[in-house]
Order: sequence, then C-alpha cells, then structure tokens
Amino acid sequence: MNNYNLRPFRLKPKFVERVWGRRELQPWYESTGDTGLIGEAWLTGPECVIEDGENKGRTLADISQQCTGTLDGNVGGGEFPLLIKLLFPSDKLSVQVHPDDEEARALGLSRGKTECWYVLEANSGAEVACGLKPGITTEDLARGIADGSVEGMMEMLPVIAGDMVYVDAGTVHAIGPGVVLLEVQQMSDVTYRLYDYGRDRELHLTAGLAVVKTRTQAGKVKPKQTAGDTRRLTFTRLIENKHFAVDRFDVPPGFTFEMPMDGVGCVVGVKGTAAANEVKFAAGQAVIVPQGSATMSSAEGGTFLRCFEPGSGRT
Repeated sequence: MNNYNLRPFRLKPKFVERVWGRRELQPWYESTGDTGLIGEAWLTGPECVIEDGENKGRTLADISQQCTGTLDGNVGGGEFPLLIKLLFPSDKLSVQVHPDDEEARALGLSRGKTECWYVLEANSGAEVACGLKPGITTEDLARGIADGSVEGMMEMLPVIAGDMVYVDAGTVHAIGPGVVLLEVQQMSDVTYRLYDYGRDRELHLTAGLAVVKTRTQAGKVKPKQTAGDTRRLTFTRLIENKHFAVDRFDVPPGFTFEMPMDGVGCVVGVKGTAAANEVKFAAGQAVIVPQGSATMSSAEGGTFLRCFEPGSGRT
C-alpha cells in the first residue's frame, strides 16, 4: 500500500466494561451490543475496526503498523499516537496516577500518559479531582490512602459542559459521576490505581507513589478563538501541548471548507453530523485523517473536534 494514498476512514467504537460504568449510553449510542456496565467507548483504540473503504474490517493497529511514517506520529513504532475515549461514569472512578514518558520508558513502555478531559455533559454539582492541595506531600498521600482521607487531599474542580481539563502525567486525579467526558491522551493505558473506595480491585501503591508529582500543571484550560478568514472556518483551540492539540469546529448547515491536519490525528463527532472527504460521521464516532488536509462538510450542521499530535506526520 502506498502510505500517501491512504484516505480518511471511520472507526467503529469499542465498548469497554467498567465497574463504575452504566447500561444506557443514550444519546451517544443507541446500543452497545453488551448488557454489562459500559464505562468507556474507545474511539481510536488499537482494536477499533475500520468501517468503510478499501481497508474495511482491518484494525487501527494493523493499518498503523503498515503505514509507519504516516499514522504513527513522533514516537513511531507503528502505533497511532492518540487514544481517544468517551467516559460514562455512574460512580466514582479510582484515585489514580500515570507515569511520564521518561518513567514509562524506564519500564520498557513506548510512552507515558498525559491526558485531557473535554466535558460533554455535566449534572449540576459535578466535579473532578485534579492534583493535590498545596502542602500535601507524598507521605501525606500514602497516609490518606491508608486511612481513607485521600479525597480530602485533592483539588476538586466543579465542571460544566464545554470545560477542558488538562491532566499531565504525575497528577493524582479522579473523576466523579454525573459527567460524560471525551478523553484525549497519549496512546497508553498504563494506570496506577492508588485508592478505589473499597472496591475489590488491585492497587498499585509502590509504582504509583513513585511517579506522583505534588505540583503539576493540571487544571482547567481557557479556550482560544482563532481569527476567521474567507477560506477556512473559524475554530476554537481548546488545548495544545507537545502531546496533543484539540480544536472545536462548529459547522453551519451546508458549509464546506478545507481543514489542515497539522499532525497525525482524527476528527471526532460531538453534535449532529459531518463528513471528511465524504466519509460521514456522527456524535461519538472518529474518522482518522491521514493526509495533510481534508475537505470537511456538514449538510445539516454539526460540531466536531480535531485531535492531533503537533508536529507529527506530513503537513
């Protein structure tokens, strides 16, 4: 296959059971084909299957390994660089932490896990835990885990729909119920569970406490509106760092425009429907855009996110 002729393709979400998940995912998905508690919909997971085009039926992992230099980003190794999920918590997730790139590589992993959460839905009073309160030490955290007071040691952030929260590696964090989040992260699922509210799941205290950073850059990120012109649609830059950038496009009905991809990435539907080079997608669906740009359109109007690894791929 000629990498440079690879066209945009849509992926089928992979639903993952979690003890804190829920059975109904409307309006995002009518049916998951599963009767368990679904906590996550992986939109760009390695096992996600291509739904259209000449590579229909193949997995993202398979096509990324074949198209090195086009789909595997800055780190390389034949792996798509971003893991994008929808999270559907009906209960508190565990208190957890992730290693950074250097710590992960020391363990033989390709990369660490820095992530962000874009709030799609939030009930009144919804909040997330993001970082430790000033003055809390790793020793304090260990005691809080042991005696159950750890939640009181974390910074609690109230969230509403439209918020973007940055969670860099080393940040102690947790997600509460009453939200639907779109999570964009490095392609890594390494998680050290520190506290689990009495649930009978494995904890990773030694490894987790070793990578905790008491002060990080985590927190809410203020969006930046771009200047519009006659050739492209104005968009909102929700977040940007060396690992990922996320932009929101609100497309009017009947509008068509050329959208550059400034790195390896994809578009994700948030509201309504849209198309990338005629590959249609709706809310909760992702389309990988391997070329330097895509012709975007929406017959009825829609909102989507552009998620990419800055400086990677061909532009």
